[in-house]
Amino acid sequence: MTRTPFIIMLAATAALAGCNNSDHTIVSGPAGETDANTLANEHVTLPPSIQASKSYRCKDNKVIHVDWLSDGTARVKQTKEEVGTSVTPGTELVGDGKATTITYKGQSCKA
Repeated sequence: MTRTPFIIMLAATAALAGCNNSDHTIVSGPAGETDANTLANEHVTLPPSIQASKSYRCKDNKVIHVDWLSDGTARVKQTKEEVGTSVTPGTELVGDGKATTITYKGQSCKA
């Protein structure tokens, strides 16, 4: 009874001793593919983040929702759920994310 665990441990040690102890690096795909992927991923630009999101009521009693983005543009939406259309402030939208009053398509809108 005491010899059986000892014999099993001895057999396991002998089996592991026969393994090759050299370092292996396992790489999937051709050797040049990894370098190409690394170079392709270096110049990634992220989309602009939302700096402010405000709701405005215009003179014609419409409610618009504006997401002010970090790159100076804005996204105007009719509902909070929709994606909206991108607008560069100064064209059909005058104002910024900190203003309480903006002008959208010639109408004054208040936050």
